[in-house]
Amino acid sequence: MGRTSQRRTGPRAVSRRAQAARERLAFGSGPNTVPGHGLVDAALAREVKPTFATSVYREPRDWGYGGLMAFTAVLMFRPQDTFPVLNPVHVAETCAIIGLAPMVLHRFATRLPVFRITPETIGLMVLGATMVGTAPFSLWPGGAIDVFINAYLKILLVFILMMNTLTTPKRIDRLLWLIVFCFGYIAARSFIDYARGVNLIENDRLSGPVGGIFGNPNDLALNMVTFTPAAALMAWTRYYPRGRRIAAAVVVALMVGVVVLTKSRGGAVGLIAAIATLAILGRKVRRGMGSVAIVSILVATPLMPSSFWTRMSTIVDDREDQKEFTGSRESRRILLEEGIKAFADNPLTGVGAGQFKNYNPPGRREPWRETHNVLVQVAADLGVFGLGAFTYLIVRAMLAAARARRLLERSRRGDQDDVLALALSRDDQRMLYLHTVAMTAGLVGWFTCALFASVAYSWTFYYPLALVVAINELTRDRLVAARAIASGRATTRVRLMPSRRAPAGAG
Repeated sequence: MGRTSQRRTGPRAVSRRAQAARERLAFGSGPNTVPGHGLVDAALAREVKPTFATSVYREPRDWGYGGLMAFTAVLMFRPQDTFPVLNPVHVAETCAIIGLAPMVLHRFATRLPVFRITPETIGLMVLGATMVGTAPFSLWPGGAIDVFINAYLKILLVFILMMNTLTTPKRIDRLLWLIVFCFGYIAARSFIDYARGVNLIENDRLSGPVGGIFGNPNDLALNMVTFTPAAALMAWTRYYPRGRRIAAAVVVALMVGVVVLTKSRGGAVGLIAAIATLAILGRKVRRGMGSVAIVSILVATPLMPSSFWTRMSTIVDDREDQKEFTGSRESRRILLEEGIKAFADNPLTGVGAGQFKNYNPPGRREPWRETHNVLVQVAADLGVFGLGAFTYLIVRAMLAAARARRLLERSRRGDQDDVLALALSRDDQRMLYLHTVAMTAGLVGWFTCALFASVAYSWTFYYPLALVVAINELTRDRLVAARAIASGRATTRVRLMPSRRAPAGAG
């Protein structure tokens, strides 16, 4: 610290200010500064709580991350569906509070901003503000506010919790393993239900064994598609022990089987899109990924039931759909037109969050139903501002994934001049690259499925979004620290360029 900083202060105050300076950078606030090499060494010597620059050696422990893991487990296992006695307890909300409250208290105690601000966080806030701002003009203001409070606000708060707790590679890895384990459990239960003839609808279509994000065949398939790439790469890479890889391979088989048993046309198309993306990007994780994907599809094709192919044929055959099934293909076409018309009639405010199903003007042919298209859903519900904010989040997710892959490329190639290795081990870089590829393929699969589903206010999109953003932010933060260390400066603070970018001439 400079002379002015130490004047009229004791060693304890200086240490406290030094720690606050490191945390301000880690949380994207305050002046554009990075910790110098001397400050990193001093932090390690004092064994103070590490930040992004020093957590390569030690990992911070806090209640926030534990609350996030507990919330994720409850969200996906849904124990309240199996044990109704838990319903009054609101287990998921309790876990979220356990995570959020200590995080906020810690930030206040250290005189830091309450949470880290990222462009994606701002996008989420704008979308939420649009939901609230358009509520007075909606068909049912109370219903629109209820969607915001009981659905979207929880998503926003947990996203903030993820941005402030997924600060190390191990934490991201553990969370993804937890998600894969949860999906394996749901998939296994789904197979048991199918064998017992339970939770079947519409000519033996498999529905979810629990409610929430797995409540119907299309939602069940969409969720399986989104996280199948993560399980597939965990099974295929050499990064993990053999036992874990075998377990992940079993989960992949179960998840793909569930998509087939749901007979979801959107799920099938989304699975193809996710596998294609995984085949293209996955070859950079390990050679032969594309060939394995093609061979797996060829082997699995003859094993699929004939009823699956019959339903898939209705994608292009409306008469077959009317004859053999519910005629939902034609209904969805009508709903798409009605959703676009609702947006055209209310371009600025929409009809209110979650209120399209209540929008019944004269001549509507499919009343009391959703749009079955995520973009049309947001446009009809929230107007042009909501559509802009939601589209922005989708674009930001893809950009964050692309940037993280680019930053981590050198480790994959084994470049000797990989500066990032000073603050992020090569094993961690490879693991983060693997997860980034998996989330990219999952987002492509999700978006493809979402073109046939109304899931704008569902959790499935926001978890991959938070994960790719966390990986991108973590990698950029570590790169800034690595460049500061590589520069050989022993100063406490180094001035950066605007917009949170790394120094152009560092390293």
